[in-house]
Amino acid sequence: MREEKTMKVIEQALLEKVIIERSRTSHKGDYGRLLLLGGTYPYGGAIIMAALAAVKSGAGLVTVGTDRENIPALHSYLPEAMAFSLQYQQLLKEQLEKAEVILLGSGLGDDTFGENLVKQVFASLKQNQILIVDGGALTILARTSLSFPSSQLILTPHQKEWEKLSGIAIEKQNKDATASALTSFPQGTILVEKGPATRIWQAGQSDYYQLQVGGPYQATGGMGDTLAGMIAGFAGQFRQASLYERVTVATHLHSAIAQELAQEHYVVLPTEISNYLPKVMNKISPKRLG
Repeated sequence: MREEKTMKVIEQALLEKVIIERSRTSHKGDYGRLLLLGGTYPYGGAIIMAALAAVKSGAGLVTVGTDRENIPALHSYLPEAMAFSLQYQQLLKEQLEKAEVILLGSGLGDDTFGENLVKQVFASLKQNQILIVDGGALTILARTSLSFPSSQLILTPHQKEWEKLSGIAIEKQNKDATASALTSFPQGTILVEKGPATRIWQAGQSDYYQLQVGGPYQATGGMGDTLAGMIAGFAGQFRQASLYERVTVATHLHSAIAQELAQEHYVVLPTEISNYLPKVMNKISPKRLG
């Protein structure tokens, strides 16, 4: 008999469990060493939006691998991030070795270069690294028969990407179909199933979270890149909570902020969510006085 899947709602208590006050004696190394790979021509803006979201969510060190031509634009917008050209193999190898969290695929072209990059990342991953597969990397993953790496895996597909990855047609994507498809993914895989009612799953768990916030004002290019960057930022810090809880809170806040901004804006831009994020996190985090 198949286990019934139970929907959970995200409560304030979960937000407060994840977003805690920073220790006075901490340093940037405590808040995640992130590597973001993507933004190949003509999708340069995607990785910039992901990097902005990661930095604004509090990531300690953010390094971006992208097209060389994209680096001046990235640095003029976000001087806090380091950057290198994806063509530079030696640097890529070194950064893959050092990173604690890798975000792969935001603005990555579905071509030979993209496919080789995905294969290289998958082959180099260690078990203690966290890999977020987004955007173009999901399309490449669905098209090739790559075996999943043994690291901690987070997938962030929109409905079309989930259709390619799972084989479930968009009109048939419901909780039972997704729960069934998840059994073929490695135990512990986290799935952020984006849609009108986004669901967050973990393979092997009998319940899932479903967002109660968000809306059509988020239907604009770059929303997914911003969410992926926020997830990467949260994955690299807040280690007192489980990875699943960190991903859930990042996903919730992305839509909750959009909903708040939509009270005064017809369309909410992804970069506005990132810029508003530190203020919202500050409100959630309990403060000690003195």
